[in-house]
Amino acid sequence: QVQLVESGGGSVQPGKSLTLSCAASGFGVGSHCMGWFRQFPGKERESVARENILGGSHVYADSVKGRFTVSRDNAKGLLYLQMNNLKPEDTAMYFCAATLPRYDAGCPPLADDYKVWGQGTQVTVSS
Repeated sequence: QVQLVESGGGSVQPGKSLTLSCAASGFGVGSHCMGWFRQFPGKERESVARENILGGSHVYADSVKGRFTVSRDNAKGLLYLQMNNLKPEDTAMYFCAATLPRYDAGCPPLADDYKVWGQGTQVTVSS
C-alpha cells in the first residue's frame, strides 16, 4: 500500500522552529520525486520545497528560503522539513507528496503533478 504520513506539526510562537517528518511506505523514496507543499485556507496547494531533479538540489519557495531545509533518509523512507524562524504567514496545512520523475529525471514543480499525498499536518504560528 502506497502511503505517506506526515507528523510534527503544531502550534508555535513566531521565531520558533518545527521539524516535519514524512514517512513513506509501499514505494522507494529514492526513486521518486519528493516535496513539501502547503495550503492556506481557500487557496491552492503551493510548493514549499521540492527536488529540482531526482536526487539533486531542492527548490525552495522565495518566502521560505534561508529558513526551511528539506532532507531525506532514503534507507528509512523518511522526508523531513526543518522550519526555522517561523512566521505567522507560515500558518498552513503542510503536505508531503511524491511522484515519479520525468524521463529526464526532472521533478515537476506543480502540486497537480504529484500523485501520492499524505493527509497533512497543521502548522500554526502565532503569539
